[in-house]
Amino acid sequence: GMRQEGELGQALRRRYRDFLSDTYRRQEIFIRSTDCDRTLMSAEANLAGLYPPEGQEMFNPNISWQPIPVHTVPESDERLLKFPLTPCPRYEQLQTETRHSAEYINKTKENWQFLQMVAKETGIRDISLESVWSVYDTLFCEQAHKMDLPGWVTPDVMTQLKELKDFGFEFLFGIHNRVEKARLQGGVLLDHIRKNLTKAANVSAHQNLKLLAYSAHDTTLVALQMALDVYNKIQAPYASCHLFELYQEDDGNFSVEMFYRNESGKEPFPLTIPGCQHKCPLQRFLQLTDPVIPQDWEQECKVSSSMHDTELFVGLAVCGSILLLLIILLLTVLFRIQSQPPGYRHVSNEGEEQA
Repeated sequence: GMRQEGELGQALRRRYRDFLSDTYRRQEIFIRSTDCDRTLMSAEANLAGLYPPEGQEMFNPNISWQPIPVHTVPESDERLLKFPLTPCPRYEQLQTETRHSAEYINKTKENWQFLQMVAKETGIRDISLESVWSVYDTLFCEQAHKMDLPGWVTPDVMTQLKELKDFGFEFLFGIHNRVEKARLQGGVLLDHIRKNLTKAANVSAHQNLKLLAYSAHDTTLVALQMALDVYNKIQAPYASCHLFELYQEDDGNFSVEMFYRNESGKEPFPLTIPGCQHKCPLQRFLQLTDPVIPQDWEQECKVSSSMHDTELFVGLAVCGSILLLLIILLLTVLFRIQSQPPGYRHVSNEGEEQA
């Protein structure tokens, strides 16, 4: 992983060698990471490849590395890069609706026996389309480190696990009501990126910042690409990179180009947002992404009162029906007891009692 991030940093240096200064300048770059060891380490490994020290930057001749700041916030305060964003009742409601969608139900039925087999072999109870990714992730890491896999893990099993894992990632941000999910999830990060692109296009501001980088998670990238409607339905591999590049055209207007690098050693390939060409005018890019940008995230995360009222009404109706059935049942039992004939009863005699 560290080698891949270092190689990514070198690739970024080659790509932007005529744009970024040859040496590190703190005014030109800002790096933001989630407060997780692996993402912080990824950012540092990437920067080691992006800014190899030269000359006076070599504070120790035996160490070909220089410290570059990586900014973060406590995980409890993270509202930009760690997805799914919580708490968000409306998002949870959408996920419940997704579980009742035909696509989700059919996928579960098609793979039910397979999921039961995985549960039996792993000892994980209640395994589902949403949790099976953890099994694949563990086995994939073991395989990558040349460890022996359990006997039940055949190539076909790994293929099916990968397919279900990819479906699980799609479930988080799509399948049902993708646009509203995006407003509550990936649209939050996209909103931040849009604001930075707009700010950079303000030539009168005389800004020095050239590169804004985020070090986060595979779910971060999926949430963002689902909001942009460019997700390929395949989990992002290690050291993946989604690039936004802002260009000023000869006529003075600005355009946005997107690229995705999902394989080490290969150049990133272009991504085109639906409704625009690859070199998308900035204003058109903003217009096309407006539907997935939340206006008030906390407010939109609330479950509407009408939905609350409906749920309350249904709940009261169900409780009332059950109570009515119990009353009818009780009255029926009492009526039958009262309507029974006297019949025979045992009368003890004094002799038996004295005995």
